[in-house]
Amino acid sequence: MHAIVVLLTYPLALSVCLLLAGLAAVLLRRSRLGIALVVAGLGWSLLWSVPAMSDGLRDSLERTHSTIAVDNLPRTDAIVVLGGGGGYSRLDRPGLRLDAMGSSRIAAGARAWLAHRAPLVILSGGAGRPGHTEAHNMSRVIARLGVPPSAQLLEDRSKSTQQNAIFTARLAREHGVHSVMLVTSAIHMPRASLLFRQAGLAVVPLPVPERAQRDDWEERWLPSRRALWRSGRAFKEYAGLIGAAMAAPFGGGGRATGRPCAREGDANKKT
Repeated sequence: MHAIVVLLTYPLALSVCLLLAGLAAVLLRRSRLGIALVVAGLGWSLLWSVPAMSDGLRDSLERTHSTIAVDNLPRTDAIVVLGGGGGYSRLDRPGLRLDAMGSSRIAAGARAWLAHRAPLVILSGGAGRPGHTEAHNMSRVIARLGVPPSAQLLEDRSKSTQQNAIFTARLAREHGVHSVMLVTSAIHMPRASLLFRQAGLAVVPLPVPERAQRDDWEERWLPSRRALWRSGRAFKEYAGLIGAAMAAPFGGGGRATGRPCAREGDANKKT
């Protein structure tokens, strides 16, 4: 059921379902209903493929947490950087510079640590093969940006935002961490911060903006596949946010059980 809900948050998937329902209605001689469903299906994807509409939808999530200069943020026990789904190989290039990495979660976490906002950085993400998970890949990159392995903790088992929160909270408590500066994309921050609070941590959000720069009429109003995908990601976040809020009264956040993760040095010895 969860997979179906996630799939339907993407406008194109919902449009296909509406088109199929419309075709079925026509075959059952419910022509008016069928035409209405077909029009709705086509219109839904067309609407959210318009960059201006997509940006407005995403902004409604991104505006939830303001972007604040790192030096103005309070100190916490640790900084938590959530994995962003890949793309780490491009960060292995020579000459990697912190000042050239504007919309990077890893860079935001490194800046916060270098500004002495917390003594530890927890890197959370279990996607990938053993020894090459998101947490390990982020560790390699953030070390190049000035955060030594001795200041890192790795959470390398999570496969979802909820698991990010649960497994990180367990690891944090085992190291005396009760408050965290949470680093993730601005669109992801409302859901992520809610789940981390449900897991028992005090959260200071450090959102990383993903706003697109559109300078002319064509970039704002001509439909594109990229805008459609970006709209789907926003709808997915809204669906996840609603699900997390509904689960809270029933203990949906929970507390993690199971083995603790290791520091980077220990993790590397095991792989």
